[in-house]
Amino acid sequence: MIELKTPGEIDAMRVAGHVVATALAEVRSAAAVGVRATDLDEVARDVLDRFGAKSSFLGYLPGFAPTPFPAVLCVSVNDAIVHGIPGRTRLRDGDLVSVDFGAHVDGWHGDAAVSFVVGAADPADLRLIATAEESLAAGIACAVPGARMGDIGHAIGAVARGAGYGMVTDFGGHGIGRAMHESPSVYNEGTAGRGMRLRVGLVIAIEPMLMGGGDEYVTDGDGWTMRTVDGERAAHVEHTVAITEDGPRLLTAL
Repeated sequence: MIELKTPGEIDAMRVAGHVVATALAEVRSAAAVGVRATDLDEVARDVLDRFGAKSSFLGYLPGFAPTPFPAVLCVSVNDAIVHGIPGRTRLRDGDLVSVDFGAHVDGWHGDAAVSFVVGAADPADLRLIATAEESLAAGIACAVPGARMGDIGHAIGAVARGAGYGMVTDFGGHGIGRAMHESPSVYNEGTAGRGMRLRVGLVIAIEPMLMGGGDEYVTDGDGWTMRTVDGERAAHVEHTVAITEDGPRLLTAL
């Protein structure tokens, strides 16, 4: 069932989105050579405490996972695409880091992700991240009343494939509101003009996942971390977006 949100409910979701945006900004600022992923998780926990918010990730148990997620932050490094469990390995110079964070306030969720490089960056990694961000922007631009869901996937895929990158296509974005994951699914590839028509009040998370090589990935033994088969690096970016009469409204932007 797809639930459309009222303007007041979208404003309430923006409160959660501000917490998410703040946490991601502080995590990115704290990330440096020698810092552990568990340290970044602590930064995100501190933001939750400061705002009186709750984690959308901690204890989350989807059907594909064998155990509940044990942290508030996903930290995926280099060839890890998404869902990385924060560990105690220290970040190294040149690591490509993707962090994904969700929070809820008064029952309303926000969800977003950013990718960046720690220390000296390989230009190839910067191109990958920039293309992921460009594909996200292209998808967001299509989140307008009267458009089709396939328009979003087509826009994302056109940018990513046009730049020669692989993509995760069987995981993607989702509806969001009272639950972190709601209907509908938001695919990262699609056919323009196809799929459900977008209506005012729909709130979705749009999240391209790009890979430097092919489309294939494997899941680590932890049951969570998705990793490229060919060892190429990956980037993951995401925003929670409300469809309004005035166009897309980013709920997880600072």
